[in-house]
Amino acid sequence: MAKENTPPPGQAIAEQFASWVSALDDASFPQELRNAATAALIDHAGLAVSARHEDYVQAIVSAWEEGGSCTAFGHARGYDAAGAALINGTASHGEDYDDTFEGTPVHTSAVIVPAVLAACERHGRTGADALRGIAAGAELMCRMAIVAPTAQHRAGFHPTAIIGAIGAAAGVGTALRLTPTQLVDSLGIAASFASGIIEYLAEGTWTKRIHPGWAAQAGLRAASLGRAGFKGPRTVFEGEHGFFFAFGVPDITPDYSRITSDLGREWKASRIAFKPYACGTMVQPFIDCAIRLAREGVKPEDIEDVLCKVGEGTVHRLWEPLAEKRRPSTPYSAKFSVPFGVAAGFVDQAAGLGQFTEERIRDPQILALAGKVRYEIDPNDEYPRNYTGTVIARLRDGSIRSAHQPHMRGGAREPLSREEILAKFYANTRYGGWTPSQADALSQWCERLFDAPSLSGIETFRG
Repeated sequence: MAKENTPPPGQAIAEQFASWVSALDDASFPQELRNAATAALIDHAGLAVSARHEDYVQAIVSAWEEGGSCTAFGHARGYDAAGAALINGTASHGEDYDDTFEGTPVHTSAVIVPAVLAACERHGRTGADALRGIAAGAELMCRMAIVAPTAQHRAGFHPTAIIGAIGAAAGVGTALRLTPTQLVDSLGIAASFASGIIEYLAEGTWTKRIHPGWAAQAGLRAASLGRAGFKGPRTVFEGEHGFFFAFGVPDITPDYSRITSDLGREWKASRIAFKPYACGTMVQPFIDCAIRLAREGVKPEDIEDVLCKVGEGTVHRLWEPLAEKRRPSTPYSAKFSVPFGVAAGFVDQAAGLGQFTEERIRDPQILALAGKVRYEIDPNDEYPRNYTGTVIARLRDGSIRSAHQPHMRGGAREPLSREEILAKFYANTRYGGWTPSQADALSQWCERLFDAPSLSGIETFRG
């Protein structure tokens, strides 16, 4: 029996979203959304190629038994749709160099792009279908991320992982043009597939890397089940035992209107942020500060102490345990360490894939400086609405040098240009062992996809 507060038929949050997305007119997509989706596709593809030989990707390739007609970028064999989504999603997120959302950090493209590409390749859909799916899935993820900011992290879950499963179901369902009822069922099913805890933070293990890929294949499977008639709860979002109850904390009240308000008038997915550095989102502004000070003449050997002003909500992921953050035990752990990122910024004036390696996490100069980096909670910090960084260096001569980054570079306030995104793409494909001609072909395919009658040609990028 329905409870008193159960929404009437057609008024549940999932039903409202499904009704809106089913009526989307492709011609109504604003150019900024299309530009963001194209940039996301280019960034995703380059990142997938960059990590194709990494041990965590190879472990998945070895473990996945099912073959098929779908493409994992840079891998010779064909996979079933779930396998391709899993491999591409894991590879593109594995170095934490993929795009994010500034409202609350979720990595939309590492989930949505591989799920939608696999579904479209498997079912022979058009480039326009792929654009619809990417836009819808990314939009739902961004909106879900701001319903109850910080709640998922505080509950011990990785927002990209759990939100991603539902976003992927929305993206695939939209690309395959499911009916509103089928799409509602898909969303309801996907919430039961959602998973991903943040205990990887303890020792820098691999599980976060697989979260987007797992969410991508989970959402794809949920959409397949919804398409086949399997039923899921329509009150998946706001229900008594719904998503935000299961993955929330009591003192943060969800604002469900953030999923449905201004749908189609405001595209939050058009404002995803592309990372300039290969590490955690909230580390990036601090690296900007360190590099700026280094370029202004501050030398690592002259530094006595470094103070970072931080948001309280970032401490448990980027600063604790402090001993691990100052001397990361793995390259992956270093990606979620402000002390290491700041030290690398001062020493190398860079924070790309080459800074987060076994060699660099043992570099005596970086480690000595990381040991001098400490934090102070700034009660006025805007996290999670905005990602800022303040670095204050005290030098041996007693002088103080400081820098402040008021927002994430690569985000809405200071976006990366298409030229910068392409430069990153070419650097990543080169890192993955591809030739310039291979990279050229892939970038051109990405640029043209949304106007193409099919995904034909994607199979040429398996080698």
